[in-house]
Amino acid sequence: MSDKLNLLFERDPNVVYREIAGEAILVPIRKNVADTACVYMLNETSARIWDLLDGTHTLADIRDALVAEYDVTAERATADLLAVIDELQEIQLLASPAHAL
Repeated sequence: MSDKLNLLFERDPNVVYREIAGEAILVPIRKNVADTACVYMLNETSARIWDLLDGTHTLADIRDALVAEYDVTAERATADLLAVIDELQEIQLLASPAHAL
């Protein structure tokens, strides 16, 4: 698990993020019109994670930001972060990960 925390993830550039009426929404923009039928809503923590997935923050950096900004332990933040990353990868909203230098 600690190896995964050294990875850098980047948002897929074919995903649009919008805040509408206080809700964080992800909309994948695909060439196939049928693929755009999916809209994903993020809670506050997931939206913060999405914001930090810019290709410059490792997952450890993001975990540390969550611990600093929310009332959560490092262990809980790690588990929640990895769960969000797994979900975002499963629905193909992230570019391929890279290892931090």
